[in-house]
Order: sequence, then C-alpha cells, then structure tokens
Amino acid sequence: MIIDDISQESTESVTAQANVFAALSSPVRLQIMLWLLDPRPHFAPQVDGDLVEDGVCVGRIVNKLDLSQPTVSAHMKKLSAAGLVRGKKINNWIFYKPRREVLKAAGVVLGVPK
Repeated sequence: MIIDDISQESTESVTAQANVFAALSSPVRLQIMLWLLDPRPHFAPQVDGDLVEDGVCVGRIVNKLDLSQPTVSAHMKKLSAAGLVRGKKINNWIFYKPRREVLKAAGVVLGVPK
C-alpha cells in the first residue's frame, strides 16, 4: 500500500494495517518478530516442536528477553491480536510462529533475509 492510495483502501483494511503498525511500535515486540522470522540463529533447538514449523516456545522468548512470563505473554497477545503471530499449544506450552502473509498484506518489510 502506498499512502497516496489510502483513499481506495477499505476502512477495515486500514484498521488492520494500523493494528499491525501499533503492535510493531514496541521495541520489544519488534525484536520478538525479528527473532520469530528467523528463529534458528536466535534460539537453540527445542525438545518439543520445530522452531520454524511449529514456532518458538514462549519460555524461550521469556529467557531471551529476561522479562517475566506474564510480560512476554502480554506482548505475544498484542502481536496475536494484530494477526502477526499464530500460537500453537504443544503439551503445556504455547509456540509462536510469524504470519508472514499479514506482514506482506500490511506492506511491512522487516530486514530479515529469507
């Protein structure tokens, strides 16, 4: 989307894009997204679930950020509400993976090599 074309966008589409940008406006959430987009260099292999296929365990994110589990969960809830991540329960943990199609639809390009 180009700003000049915003009048042609539906209100729902613009609201969804605004939610994406709001979610990414936090340095912590932006850092989480960058890690999730390219998890292998940032997280050790997991016992349960593949880092790419299943996502990253929230406990790994907590340890990496050195923040409390409730704080990280609140950040993940905001990313999830914006549609940027998808959570998957494996055993007693939630694993998060990015929803690249949402970033693409919002016109967001993060500096992560594929």
